[in-house]
Amino acid sequence: RGYCSRRLRRLRKTLNFKMGNRHKFTGKKVTEEILSDNRYLLLILMDAERAWSYAMQLKQEANTEPRKRFHLLSRLRKAVKHAEELERLCESSRVDAKTKLEAQAYMAYLTGMLRFEHQEWKAAMEAFNKCKTIYEKLANAFTEEQAVLYNQRVEEISPNIRYCAYNIGDQSAMNELMQMRLRSGGTEGLLAEKLEALITQTRAKQAATMSEVEWRGRTVPVKIDKVRIFLLGLADNEAAIAQAENEETKERLFESLLGECRDAIQAVREELKPDQKQREHSLENDSGKVSNIQYLHSYLTYIKLSTAIKRNESMAKSLQKALLQQQRSDEDGKRSPRPQDLIRLYDIILQNLVELTQLPGLEEDKNFQKEIGLKTLVYKAYRCFFIAQSYVLVKKWSEALVLYERVLKYAREVQSGAGAHRNSLKELPDVQDLITQVNAEKYSLQAAAILDANDPHETESPSQVKDGKPLSERFETFCLDPSLVSKQVSLVHFPPGFQPIPCKPLFFDLALNHVAFPPLEDKVEQKAKSGLTGYIKGIFGFKS
Repeated sequence: RGYCSRRLRRLRKTLNFKMGNRHKFTGKKVTEEILSDNRYLLLILMDAERAWSYAMQLKQEANTEPRKRFHLLSRLRKAVKHAEELERLCESSRVDAKTKLEAQAYMAYLTGMLRFEHQEWKAAMEAFNKCKTIYEKLANAFTEEQAVLYNQRVEEISPNIRYCAYNIGDQSAMNELMQMRLRSGGTEGLLAEKLEALITQTRAKQAATMSEVEWRGRTVPVKIDKVRIFLLGLADNEAAIAQAENEETKERLFESLLGECRDAIQAVREELKPDQKQREHSLENDSGKVSNIQYLHSYLTYIKLSTAIKRNESMAKSLQKALLQQQRSDEDGKRSPRPQDLIRLYDIILQNLVELTQLPGLEEDKNFQKEIGLKTLVYKAYRCFFIAQSYVLVKKWSEALVLYERVLKYAREVQSGAGAHRNSLKELPDVQDLITQVNAEKYSLQAAAILDANDPHETESPSQVKDGKPLSERFETFCLDPSLVSKQVSLVHFPPGFQPIPCKPLFFDLALNHVAFPPLEDKVEQKAKSGLTGYIKGIFGFKS
């Protein structure tokens, strides 16, 4: 909005198209007669853009101040009025065909935006369709570089058309809107909050007919609306995660699903609080079953933990791909993934599996406990495999070999105990591929260990044995140290360490007090006698 105002001022000054002076306003209109310069059309365009941008600013402020919505509609009507004026001026013979079509598309877009805010869905869809048709024709008529801009405008308009179609009564438009949100990683602009509200409203309508849910052979009534809405959208969210095109979109959808699940669990916990005594003594008669509300809480917790396991497994797969790419081509300047990162992910997965076995109401379910036990063995095998990989990097051959044997032990236990639980293990990583990979790694590890034992320079190379000495202290030893060409090279100890030096001596003559000097009276001249006699003799020249 500020840019449009400044641009208008510059254009009016350049074209000498001023609206009066300081003391008096004199309105002027752009007519066909003065269209000698294309910048006159920019005057009308900047007026429309300024009104539209002000409307978008008011739309953000209307979330907290609803009264500003009236001002918003007023500015949108002003923008449409300027767009009509621009379209009328572009009908002149001085304007080329491309500009005429763009002016018509611009007019249709702003009209659609105004009808959209008024919730006149049919009129808004007609205006958006007209705008889309014009941009598609322009995209086909020009080069690929120019067509990119027109196709981008078509993509921006399409969600609005689908939204209008859904409100008119086209139920298939809802699925198309969900797919658009999935591909773009989130809807932007005028449609964003409306689409999220639409999804919530649609699920709320469907939730009104949902009264119970069945899990592991037990039917539980669902009376909490937030839980109903979450369970209805669970299948759609899982399908969207499966269809995600990249890891960033998949991670965002996982986080969204986990957030909704936490909200549903919190709603169930609030229902459990008033019935504290019943929750403590949750056994019903002699059946040994927990209460329905507690079982529903266990089901939602199971969904949360299972989703967290799937998310961590997805992250582990992406890290494994990065490790393979790192082995093929080393890249500098970026932090490369390490096997320790994967170990941490599998630790979290194993912790989630332990929590699954402790869910109330499932302690006596032997099939469930067996499935969780097999899944635990699978993830333990993969964790041991990557621990062994980390030992290989530091050339601890014996430890790595023992861990590889442990991986094979876990994998064979899974294969022998799968039996009737193969369907529940389909989503897990294949242990047969892991066995094949471990066998290949064992042979390469044994060969590397033999080569390492036969290499006489291996133990002598300071690049292999990290002693921490700088280059200035090992000039006598030759080695190929790759750290000398890196950014963290160790040349000298800096700042230098303190060294002891002798201090200035202090002398104390202690023997002088005990020395006996020889007598010197015979060598010292006697002093003249003093007194009156001596004084008189001295006057008269007598000397003694």
